Amino acid sequence: MSLRILNIDGVRYHQAIIRDVSERKKAEERILDSLREKDVLLREIHHRVKNNMQIISSLLSLQSQKFQGLEVVEAFRESQDRIRSMALVHEKLYQTRDLSRIDFSDYAKSLTSFLFKTYKTDETRIALKLDLDKVFLDINAAVPCGLILNELVLNALKHAFPDERKGKVTVELRESEAGTVRLTVRDDGVGFPEGIDIAQADTMGLQIVSLLTEQLDGRVEVKRDGGTAFSVSFKVPHYAARV
Repeated sequence: MSLRILNIDGVRYHQAIIRDVSERKKAEERILDSLREKDVLLREIHHRVKNNMQIISSLLSLQSQKFQGLEVVEAFRESQDRIRSMALVHEKLYQTRDLSRIDFSDYAKSLTSFLFKTYKTDETRIALKLDLDKVFLDINAAVPCGLILNELVLNALKHAFPDERKGKVTVELRESEAGTVRLTVRDDGVGFPEGIDIAQADTMGLQIVSLLTEQLDGRVEVKRDGGTAFSVSFKVPHYAARV
């Protein structure tokens, strides 16, 4: 409703305009109901995907019990960790209000904590330091980036501190004003061997890092001073927050 005063030939008139917006209100309510239904459906999908991945992980665990060789059992275990890292993305999306993206810094905290507990890492021997900016990633970037983080942390835990050596694993997450995300996993262990090209590495973990970095259209750098630092950089689109 709008109201105004008109002055015509010295005579004052009051003009009132009333619009019936009931149909528009009903249309808006239908749209909101539809969006709520889609949100519920997406949450259910993420929840089911996470549960299915956990079932796969459990099946791998059962299958591994049939083998005695440490190398085979370790391969099953690493596959479980990879599945867990993907399932965690869906778990975070299920829990968040904005289903289009997740807080990757929160994800990194959960994943690294899980890995240190799974591998029964002695915190008095190998410390974990997290230095994380608040970075939001959609599922297309979060899944490969999560797998990369999984592989790099596992690589440090398995190879950087032999013979009960003490040290520290540091995970850094940065996002520049230009929208470039940089994930770094650094350790102060024995160091990555010289002359090995990560793209040509014969270990599955480093092959996964190389392939997923290509998938993200990013690049990976390795520094060997004072230990080893793997840095993966890539650009991701920005998304407006949903209401």
